[in-house]
Amino acid sequence: MGAKGDTMTARSIPAEPDFASDAERVVWTALRDQLPDDAVLLPGRRFTDRDGDCEADVVVAWPGVGVAVVEVKGGHVSLDARGVWTQSGRSSTHEVDPVRQAQRCRYALRSYLEAHPSWGRGHVRAQHLVAFPYSRVPADVETSDCPRWMVLDERDLTAAPTRIADAVTGSGGGSRVPDADDVDALVGCLVGRPQSQRDLVAGQVAARERHADLLTERQASVLDHIRLLSRVEVRGGAGSGKTWLAGEQARRLSDKGLRVGLLAYSRGLTMFLQERVRAMPAKQRPAYVGTFHNLGVGWGARPGADDDPAYWEAELPRAMVDLAAGLPVEDRFDAFVVDEGQDFDDAWWPALLAGLKDPATGGLFVFADAGQRVFARQGRPPVDLVPVPLDENLRNTKPIAQSFSSLVTEQQRIRGGAGVPVRFVSCSSDEALDVADDVIDEYLKADTWDTTHLALLTTGRRHPVQVERQSEGHEEYWRSFWSDDVFYGHVLGFKGLERPAVVLAVNGFGRGADERAREKLYVGLSRARDLLVVVGDPELIRAKGGEGVARRLGIS
Repeated sequence: MGAKGDTMTARSIPAEPDFASDAERVVWTALRDQLPDDAVLLPGRRFTDRDGDCEADVVVAWPGVGVAVVEVKGGHVSLDARGVWTQSGRSSTHEVDPVRQAQRCRYALRSYLEAHPSWGRGHVRAQHLVAFPYSRVPADVETSDCPRWMVLDERDLTAAPTRIADAVTGSGGGSRVPDADDVDALVGCLVGRPQSQRDLVAGQVAARERHADLLTERQASVLDHIRLLSRVEVRGGAGSGKTWLAGEQARRLSDKGLRVGLLAYSRGLTMFLQERVRAMPAKQRPAYVGTFHNLGVGWGARPGADDDPAYWEAELPRAMVDLAAGLPVEDRFDAFVVDEGQDFDDAWWPALLAGLKDPATGGLFVFADAGQRVFARQGRPPVDLVPVPLDENLRNTKPIAQSFSSLVTEQQRIRGGAGVPVRFVSCSSDEALDVADDVIDEYLKADTWDTTHLALLTTGRRHPVQVERQSEGHEEYWRSFWSDDVFYGHVLGFKGLERPAVVLAVNGFGRGADERAREKLYVGLSRARDLLVVVGDPELIRAKGGEGVARRLGIS
């Protein structure tokens, strides 16, 4: 009944709940991480009795023990001289009655089960408790309706299973100890008709996405800190929310009335940014959102052929400097925001500086990850930028973030939450595409994942579906990213993007396989938010990714 390893945690329905307070999340996390895997947590469960609605902050259903209904109070909770519980927050102190709330929910739960047509199992052993995760309640503090064993304070949470088991088995009412079937029946009565596995996964994906988005939006405090600076480089590893921050910085600057350019190198990422910008009010939209090279074409440069790298890498950037000099002031920019700035070559930055209304002091905000330099080009802006680090991974689950943790330039705190283990399928590099296709088919046949959540990415030659879609043009190909189908792509074009579920086919690393293989592997491992399946030669992955990656993937 004590704390266990990562693989033995209680099941929660839902898996990633929305909480009304941080205190509820703290208690739920302690229970989830310490209770055994046959226990079930039902947070935020509402009931209706004669007095109206009530909500149990957490219901614990534990085979062999019983049912616990837990009322949570945050802030500082204490018992005053009158025997009344008080709760103190930042600005006020008021009376609370957590014991009555917990007791009322316990009896409302019992009445609900008695009336439910699918129950018919009589009373099972149950008890109500209160939890004060930010308070310390002395051992001798109790009331007639709340003995000390009924209270879980800050210190008690470290031994929550033992405290709950003692409370329920020692004083729980009810004539019968629930078994596993009773718990399943109770869950069925409270949750309702079981969803299909596909709907369940989709709900979990949506909940995790909302949680990741919330954490990412909180990163906006970084932009508050740099609001008086005009030249900044925000550095962060995969999953740190750089792309969201880049778009938000462009929105904020535009909202101030500045003429802003939001740029990236890849077509896919710029189309993603364009989709995001379309949802903004007109006043907040950047004047330009697109690739660096299309900016030059907009200035009057001739369009180049896709198979002419010398033009795109060197000739066009040089021409852009001259073209920028001839732009009228109203067509110049107050600031440029660059996402995935590590993709920009030394020769490109002078063109951006020349396109500023004031090349000496105009705004330049670069969002970059040196660990994702997957192209041969190297470059840095020829001006001083104030470095701002991001040291948290917000968007990958813990197992996914750990799979590439040895590849990041600086260690990150992982805040993306729990998730399923990363799956590794061993095969040769030549077999990787076929095996990856089999994995995709497996998930589709099992009807567990929506097609729009799945992506198959390659590290070497492109998947035939990608080749076919790209033959219809790059814009048409990238529209498939938002289509109702599995997306097929290459790690080179997928930086800055993500999918809930990614099957990564490590099918070699193309020309110059010994160059940038580590970076390509880093990008590929970090594109999944919820589910990652890696397919490939274990020895190749060990050679290019190192022992840390091999160990995290379970390669012996």
